[in-house]
Amino acid sequence: MAQLSFSQDEIQNLVTEMKNQLIPVLIQELRQKQLPPLLTRKEFMELVNIGESKCAELFHRSDFPVNRELGHPRVVTKDFFDWMAATNQNAAEVNFFNQAI
Repeated sequence: MAQLSFSQDEIQNLVTEMKNQLIPVLIQELRQKQLPPLLTRKEFMELVNIGESKCAELFHRSDFPVNRELGHPRVVTKDFFDWMAATNQNAAEVNFFNQAI
């Protein structure tokens, strides 16, 4: 049977990398559990701490998860977090992970 051995530095690097990858995911899951399944425009702007113009810009992007079928635009909470996790650029659009930590 093969045995692996790691130096203290390697173990620390592994732990740090796991922490860096897991913390944003855990924060996202906690926020999702505390939020309603659909966010109004106002709730969304408060959540990500943006103003009217940035919100309008996001709501008009073709890739942004906004639903207009219910009368007023709503953001599906789960789809929003999936959209943010899709690329670093999406997360940077709302600067959300930096606010959450």
